[in-house]
Amino acid sequence: MSAGLQAVLFDMDGTLVDTEGLWWQATAAVARTLGVELGPADTPQVLGRTAEDVAAHLLTTATSRPDPPEITQRLIDAFAIRVGGGVTVIPGALALLAELHAQAIPTALVSASPRSIVDLVLPRLDHPFDLVMAFEDTPRGKPHPDPYLEAARRLGVEPRRCVAIEDSPPGIAAATAAGCRVMTVDSRRGLPDLRSLCDFKP
Repeated sequence: MSAGLQAVLFDMDGTLVDTEGLWWQATAAVARTLGVELGPADTPQVLGRTAEDVAAHLLTTATSRPDPPEITQRLIDAFAIRVGGGVTVIPGALALLAELHAQAIPTALVSASPRSIVDLVLPRLDHPFDLVMAFEDTPRGKPHPDPYLEAARRLGVEPRRCVAIEDSPPGIAAATAAGCRVMTVDSRRGLPDLRSLCDFKP
């Protein structure tokens, strides 16, 4: 492994499983009940964001005004229905996780999704993460650094000696602000193998 690496920290949605399309569908469905039609300009405020952040964004243009917690729960419920129908694992994800496990390299899942969604996805990954972080585990979610800082603290490692694997701008911003080395991946190309991760230099 590259010198000094203590752990690999994985985002979930769009990095390990192809769920960002499902999140967009869920958000669009909830948005329509509020009189809002999502478009490309909404992408930065939807993908990679917490349900609370997305609820706040929808309410800025909504024609009806339910309480934010109600909209947050609607988003989570709509997403859970879609995730429960099955998710696709990103190419290379299972192989990389297996390689890391074989080499006894600590891994953490650091997700902006709530615990209820993470628990639906974990069986598809079939990997013994040393730590699983969900939205509820920190006062602030991505793009703030809190999730990555807390993951490093709980693992007993230094953020600067971790590689965070992310796909979205909010997640990249969070990991960068925490001081992690950040590898950006594209779900269409899949995840790297362990050799590529070893050679990674941010």
